[in-house]
Amino acid sequence: MYLTWLGHSCFKLQDKIGPDGMVVVTDPFDPAVVGLKMPSLEADIVTISHDHQDHNYLKTIRKEPFVINAAGEYEVRGVFIEGVDSWHDAKDGAERGGNLIYRIEIDDVSVTHLGDLGGTLNTKQLERLEGTDILLIPVGGKYTIDARQAVEVINQIEPRIVIPMHYQTPGVKIALDGVDKFIKELGLKPTYEEKLKISKRELPVEDMELVILQLQN
Repeated sequence: MYLTWLGHSCFKLQDKIGPDGMVVVTDPFDPAVVGLKMPSLEADIVTISHDHQDHNYLKTIRKEPFVINAAGEYEVRGVFIEGVDSWHDAKDGAERGGNLIYRIEIDDVSVTHLGDLGGTLNTKQLERLEGTDILLIPVGGKYTIDARQAVEVINQIEPRIVIPMHYQTPGVKIALDGVDKFIKELGLKPTYEEKLKISKRELPVEDMELVILQLQN
């Protein structure tokens, strides 16, 4: 499985490289809103966590992807995805509405994308996310959980690999915290990768790992 970070909360997941591979894109963003370049790319599946312009910009996606923007279970050519309802804030959606968490099973690896999660998870949500291998988690605060809350959620889910997203990087117009605060709060020494290439058998077994992906756009 190949995992590439395109900025903000947008990732590209591929089960294999080539014309026969499946491509999943999460939360494509409007460059004018975020301030980063959003590459034009093909995708078989696009997941949208909520209907804000920094997470739902389908104009940059070529082809005609299968778009998932609601809770439920989906299967497209061997990729299994479950959308789980949650909130965009800590007040049951009173401030910013709903948010969808997506658990993506691709190439036998379970990847959970938390979207713009606004608080810790309840028992029902955790049941749906049990067994997550790789967790894509917002850490920039302001509009989502912050560094401290992100650590709480990580302790709830207990993934094998943690990859932060939705934080301040050069060029981003949205006021967010940087990733350093989260790294310090989590207390793990990160590894830095251009992109993640990993199989089920290569996942860490004992100690959780923190991976910081380099922006690829």
